[in-house]
Amino acid sequence: MKKHYLDNIRWMTVVLVVLYHTVYMYNGIGIPGVAGKITDAEVQYIDLFQYIVYPWFMALLFIVSGICARFALQKYTEKEFLRKRTVKLLVPSTIGLFVFQFIQGYINMELSGMAFESIKDVPGPVKFVIMCVSGTGALWYIQMLWVFSVLLVFIRRFEKDRLWKMGGKTGIPALVLTAVPVYLAAQVLNTPVIVVYRFGLYGFVFFFGYFVLSHEEVIAKLRKWSLPLAAAAAALCAAFCIRYFGQVYADVPVNRSVLFTGFCWSGCLAVLGIMAEYGDFENGLTRWMGKRSFGLYIFHYLGISAFALYIGRKGLMPAPLVYFLTMVSGFAAGYILNAVISAIPFLRWAVLGIEKEKRDRHV
Repeated sequence: MKKHYLDNIRWMTVVLVVLYHTVYMYNGIGIPGVAGKITDAEVQYIDLFQYIVYPWFMALLFIVSGICARFALQKYTEKEFLRKRTVKLLVPSTIGLFVFQFIQGYINMELSGMAFESIKDVPGPVKFVIMCVSGTGALWYIQMLWVFSVLLVFIRRFEKDRLWKMGGKTGIPALVLTAVPVYLAAQVLNTPVIVVYRFGLYGFVFFFGYFVLSHEEVIAKLRKWSLPLAAAAAALCAAFCIRYFGQVYADVPVNRSVLFTGFCWSGCLAVLGIMAEYGDFENGLTRWMGKRSFGLYIFHYLGISAFALYIGRKGLMPAPLVYFLTMVSGFAAGYILNAVISAIPFLRWAVLGIEKEKRDRHV
C-alpha cells in the first residue's frame, strides 16, 4: 500500500525549505554569503523561523529518503537502485553544476561581495570551475543522499536483513532514547567551513529510517504517541529558541548541542507520527505538489537569491514586501524552471536526473 504521508512530508518540507531560505537570505544573525539584514529593527524576530525549522527539517528529509530506499529496494534490484539513484542524484549535483547551476554560482559569488575580486587573476576556465562549485547550493542534500545510497547497498550485502528485522521490534522508549546516538552522531564527520555536510548526523538518521522507521509496526507506535511527541518537540523548540536566538544556529557549538539534537530528533518523530495519523491521504493538490517537489527544491534558491541580489537588498521597497516577493520568486523559479528544463531532453537529464520521459519523484 502506498504511503501517501511520506510524499506529503516530502513536499511540505520542501515548501518549508523555500520559506526558510527566504528568511535566511535577509537574516540579521550575521551569516555570510546572503543579502543580509534589510530592516532597521535591532532584533529581527522573523529570524526565529530559522531556529524553529533548521534543526529538524533536513534530518526529516533524510529519514524519509531512508524509508523510501527500503521500499525501492523491495521493487528494484541493487544494480537498478544504484543506477536510478545515480541518475536522479549524482548527475544533477555534478554534471548539472556545469550545465546550469553555474548561474547559481555566479549569483552566490556576487552576494559574497569580494568573491570575484579575490579570483580576478585566475584563468578563465578555473574561474568557471569555481563558479560551478559555488553553485552547489541546495544540491548538497542530493550529493549526500547518493553517498548514503551507495553505502546502503554495500551494508545490505553483509547484514542480510538481520538489522532490519531487529528494527521492527523498536518501541517508543527506544525511539525516544535514540536521541542519545543522534547527539553522538552530530559530533562526528562534520566538514569544516561548509557546515551543511554533516555525514554523522544525516547518515545516522538516513540509516535509522531504512532499518527502523520503514516498519509499519514502528510507525503505528509513533501514530499512537504523536501528540505527546509533538508537545515534547514544542517544548524543546521553545527552549532552543530562548537559549540560542541571536547565535549562529548552523555552526558549532550550537549545531552540536544537546538542545539542537534533542529538538531535531523529537521534531522528526513528531512529524512522522502526526503525518502518518492525519496526513496519509492524496488529492489533486497533494499529487500536484508531490510531482513538482524535486524541481522546486532544485531551482527555488536561484529565484530567491537572484531577487535578493538585484532588487531585495537595494532598499527599493518596504521590508515586508521584499520578503513576500522573494518568497514568490522562489516558488516561481522552482515551478517555471522545472517545467521548462523538464521539457528539454538533455537538460532534464543533466539538471533534473530525468531519464527520457520518466519523471521519478521519489528521492
